[in-house]
Amino acid sequence: MVNEILLSEELISNKIYFIRNQKVMLDRDLALLYGIETKRLKEQVKRNISRFPDDFMFELTKEEFTNWRSQIATSNSDKMGLRYAPMVFTEHGILMLSSILNSDKAIQTNIQIMRIFTKVRQMLLDTTEIKIDILQIQKKLENHDKNIELVFSYLDELADKKENEQPRTKIGYKK
Repeated sequence: MVNEILLSEELISNKIYFIRNQKVMLDRDLALLYGIETKRLKEQVKRNISRFPDDFMFELTKEEFTNWRSQIATSNSDKMGLRYAPMVFTEHGILMLSSILNSDKAIQTNIQIMRIFTKVRQMLLDTTEIKIDILQIQKKLENHDKNIELVFSYLDELADKKENEQPRTKIGYKK
């Protein structure tokens, strides 16, 4: 039986970044989760580079790297380990990592990461559906507002006509 070490959802989801309009994870974070050195992870990727096309893995540009570093709060010791732009893995790249890292911990970690990516995707879908529903409600409310304004303008017109009318002579039975 595999010795399953569960990582918290929060720990993993805090290591998912949004770069180039994609949800990605950094090589150093993945190495930490897998329990290996970043250097070893990069070695394995370079040995199997044909498995990692640009939509699976890419390196941050200097500008992206600088921007990313400025957005996270890192101690000096963390910055020391970031001399080079990190490799960044998309969801598919992380899946591919499972084929080149054969430890039990790497396999279990990958399973957890994939489950969290799925949850994040579902939350984004749910959020999108809610936004669409809200937009539809707003459109209906705008139409209701216009209709209410129209009704009030008709009532105002009727009231003006009533004021300008001359009294009518009553017809019918008189007592």
